[in-house]
Amino acid sequence: MSIASEVLRSPKGRIVLGTIAAWALFQLWLTIAAPGKISPELTGTSEKVNVQIELPFMPERFHVLAFQQYGRVSGTDEHSIELRGVKRTDLNAVARPYWVTAVGPIKEGG
Repeated sequence: MSIASEVLRSPKGRIVLGTIAAWALFQLWLTIAAPGKISPELTGTSEKVNVQIELPFMPERFHVLAFQQYGRVSGTDEHSIELRGVKRTDLNAVARPYWVTAVGPIKEGG
């Protein structure tokens, strides 16, 4: 009897495999969904862009700190964070968290 067949027969093994599969599917979904959250207005040739990250809730310290690795946080609003100097290559990483609803250019007056 092989280890694989023992794992598949065991209820604990199936739970672990199911959990790993669910986690992998969630990570795949985050990766596939990220480009769709980025506004087409951010297309261009400059190396860095200033973005406004939309959230479905008020940003807290955790969210601000999470984005500081990609650029300078210049402010927060009711449901958004302004991030300046973001490399274009990092836009997908900025949009990847499940709690990001949209990434676009900083709005006028913001």
